[in-house]
Amino acid sequence: MTEPSHTAGDRAAADRGAVSLRDFLTDGALAGMCAELSTLTGIPVEVRDESDRVIVADGSGWRALPPGSGLGEASIGASFPLRVGAETIGRIVVGRDGPARGDAGRERLERALALIARTSSELCENAAELRHALDELGVLFELAALLVDSADVRSMVDTALASALRVLRLDAGSVVLLKEDADGIVSEDERDLVLTASRDLSRWWLDSPESLSEGRVFDRLALAGEVVAVEDLLLDPRVRIPDRVRAEGLRAFICAGLVFRGRPIGVMRLYARAPRSFDELDTRLLRSIAQQAAAAVQQSRLIRQRQRQRQLDRQLALAADVQRRLLPRRLPRPTGLDLAAGYQPTFEVAGDFYDAFEWHGGLGLLVGDVVGKGIPAALLMASVRASLRAHAERTPEVHRVLEAVNRDLCRDTLPSEFTTLWLGRLDPATLRLTYAGAGHEPPFIVRAGRGATTQELEIGGVVAGVDAAHEYRAAETTLRPGDVLVAYTDGACDVMDFESRKFGKRRLQQAVRSAMIEDPSAKAGAILERVFWELRQFAGLAARPDDVTLLVVRVED
Repeated sequence: MTEPSHTAGDRAAADRGAVSLRDFLTDGALAGMCAELSTLTGIPVEVRDESDRVIVADGSGWRALPPGSGLGEASIGASFPLRVGAETIGRIVVGRDGPARGDAGRERLERALALIARTSSELCENAAELRHALDELGVLFELAALLVDSADVRSMVDTALASALRVLRLDAGSVVLLKEDADGIVSEDERDLVLTASRDLSRWWLDSPESLSEGRVFDRLALAGEVVAVEDLLLDPRVRIPDRVRAEGLRAFICAGLVFRGRPIGVMRLYARAPRSFDELDTRLLRSIAQQAAAAVQQSRLIRQRQRQRQLDRQLALAADVQRRLLPRRLPRPTGLDLAAGYQPTFEVAGDFYDAFEWHGGLGLLVGDVVGKGIPAALLMASVRASLRAHAERTPEVHRVLEAVNRDLCRDTLPSEFTTLWLGRLDPATLRLTYAGAGHEPPFIVRAGRGATTQELEIGGVVAGVDAAHEYRAAETTLRPGDVLVAYTDGACDVMDFESRKFGKRRLQQAVRSAMIEDPSAKAGAILERVFWELRQFAGLAARPDDVTLLVVRVED
């Protein structure tokens, strides 16, 4: 709506950062409500702005009466302030006319007006915060657009400075940057700050070698990540040049460091020509603008980094695609058995792997975890899988295959490169499972039936790639209809919540049991999904510390 009572003086005050009740009025509802209360009670009730002008509702919304209109101070019986933060932007006043103080009707009216004043203050506070947030989004959007369109550091820093002065309603400012040598190394000494952009400051002030604060404490705090705010430079004991400050016409001051990825780059200094306090919203906004300005300074460097990163991303995508092809695209479906597998790498490529394959008339089951993460682990994973498949062709004995893979690893890899493995061979006809392990988390079987009891397949054996002479041993067990076999990597147990508690083996086994108890005929895929759902619920948004791989085999009833 239009605001006919606003004057040029009002807008000038707003430009200096002053907050007015008139900034929050929309349709005159508050003034209209007070007028209705006056009519109902016979007691004058008025809304006044910070200049003590009466706000009244009219056909177009609201208007402010000239100063001196309405109740005189001697005729006011009670007053209820309207505030935004610590600043009073107006008040609701109650006249002395009508019932005397102590009358129940007047007391109820005043209690109601006190509540109305507090509610209105809260609404104005919320509106002020929303406007501040919109200002912040607007200037950050503007700066983000410049980051894309321009590679001129000085131009972008100057734009950031102008935006900060505009949204914070300040009068002058400058941006100084730390020197950078030929190798791109940025100084960390605040004495190496060099002027890069300025607005509405004299050359006499800008060229002065004297620092504003003793020991350059303002700059040092800003470069360390703090926002320094001074309501009046003439009253702050840290200011070492008050005479120059007075001569330049500066009073309030706020500064923030330009920091890029934790590294200080420069300082943005802003001034007002009248004393002014700064709240948390002001400091947050300036910090955001300073961060965008820091990104502008590093623009050319970032472009080069992005080019290198794109090349690396393409290589990672190719490596991830190769690794995915090494995992079985379709799991075998032997008669009477239902299989499902899940694989969630921490990075694009990982060291976890699983396999399920026909093996000398039986079903081969493999889960492994290569030490480390990323590309090195993925390359070693591919080597281990290829070695195991090759040796499995020669013999159906699980422990012999592990021994052969272990010798290959000890011969071809560094001492720090090793892997954990669990290998099993399941006969679909007899349900006899023969298995061996190389330092891997023991799989477990959840038995069908009442209570869904658990049996761990502990077998021992050192990790592969450490001792070429190590002899592995095999063990046997027999599955029964309805049983569920779960092989996994330790990443499933290592998932943590925000209190740094691990998911653990007990929760993993309980997730499988719960799925079987709730649905005794649950397929392997449903059980797998239940486990991953439990992991997501437990961790929330916490980052996974390791890759997670699960292989589930359900014996059909």
